[in-house]
Amino acid sequence: MRNRFAKIVATVGPASSAPDTTRLLHDVGVDAFRLNFSHGSHDDHAKAIKNIRNISKETGNAISIIADMQGPKLRVGEFPGGGIDLQYGDKVSLILATNTDQPNTIPVNHPELFKALEAGHRLKFDDGKLQVTILSNDGKTISANIDVPGRLSNKKGINVIGAVLPMSAMTDKDKTDMAFALKQDVDFIALSFVQTPKDVIDARKIIRDKAGIIVKIEKPSAVEQLDEILEHADAAMVARGDLGVELALEQVPVVQREIIRKGRALGKPVIVATHMLESMIDSPTPTRAEASDVATAIYLGTDAVMLSAETAVGRHPATAVAIMDRIISAAENDTEFLDYFQNRRMRHDATSEDAISHSVRGIAEILGCRAVMAHTLTGSTAQRMSRERPSCRIIGLTPLTSTANRLALSWGVKPIVTSDPASFDEMLKDIQVLARERLNLSPGDRVIISAGIPFGRPGTTDTLKIATID
Repeated sequence: MRNRFAKIVATVGPASSAPDTTRLLHDVGVDAFRLNFSHGSHDDHAKAIKNIRNISKETGNAISIIADMQGPKLRVGEFPGGGIDLQYGDKVSLILATNTDQPNTIPVNHPELFKALEAGHRLKFDDGKLQVTILSNDGKTISANIDVPGRLSNKKGINVIGAVLPMSAMTDKDKTDMAFALKQDVDFIALSFVQTPKDVIDARKIIRDKAGIIVKIEKPSAVEQLDEILEHADAAMVARGDLGVELALEQVPVVQREIIRKGRALGKPVIVATHMLESMIDSPTPTRAEASDVATAIYLGTDAVMLSAETAVGRHPATAVAIMDRIISAAENDTEFLDYFQNRRMRHDATSEDAISHSVRGIAEILGCRAVMAHTLTGSTAQRMSRERPSCRIIGLTPLTSTANRLALSWGVKPIVTSDPASFDEMLKDIQVLARERLNLSPGDRVIISAGIPFGRPGTTDTLKIATID
């Protein structure tokens, strides 16, 4: 068992795709692996998935696999000589084209921009390095003023500030990648550049219950409709890269806290991602600011923190994971760590499941329980307990491998695949064996057991028992 509650997500790439390296990353702390479909072939991803599943079988540990879709990336076209110099205060025109040789003109082959942009909207280029403000749009030519000058090169990215574009979060490439990922039985599909709840609803029609949906919050329009988007999703990712370009930088920490808080209230995992230990792409140690950034996310109650380029192309992938593990453990070992969660009241539904989940935290604290054994078919019971942030580990006992893999992303949950007991007495015997053989519990340790009777039916959690390990 990991000696921490929060989980670590690592991105697979050239630096970590070798089977021995992937296994090492898992051994030093990775609970979930992200496959970035912006890069690599389907064959590359299939090999990575097979490798991860083999590691899961060898270790007996559930591991989440996240297929991260590229989404609709907006890019400028091509210029003569490879780029154009934008001068402060000058006017520039945007035209619907893939290339141009006209002076002070930017080709953009995205009709959506010409449908949505109005005077006052802003465009940022090349990860926010350059910026223009829209002056007019007649449907064929967009006139703009240059606010932040610089060299704009071929194929650089575009970020739209202040407008919701009439386009889906799923491109044709995403649909092809999604179909492949679902055939590979990945555990989560991550949707990039979600703007509205409809983006999630449309994705659900394709994904159905074959995988969980992670919404990547990286657009201001998604922040504005966060409650509705989270209602339709299974998890969320604070994608601070594009979010930090499209929002004012000082707003990113505020939005991060809001997403974590609302995700927890719904019992849906939240991942904080991008630039967490970025200096470790090259350096063997992170900066103090990066260590503080990771710790802050942990103190706020995020379910998971993610490494991107650090493990995909970095020089020290295993070291980055090990250091992140140490930072998380140090924050969680703070004597006041759990106080933040105890002081924040959660809204509870009038269900036996919520009543039991809420009771678990108090019982664990008063009796010093070492673990709560949560029998669950869909994972819902374990996730509701997870949102309460109890002081002991949550052991998610499920007969379904798919449920166990999804629970590997949830705060404090150790998923274990086990068959449903035939009776209550058999359940108690199974718990005793499991506690000694797999959980390193000792005679005299107290545990909490939750289950629904009859076993094997979703949504029937109605029983809570306190037991002592023999």
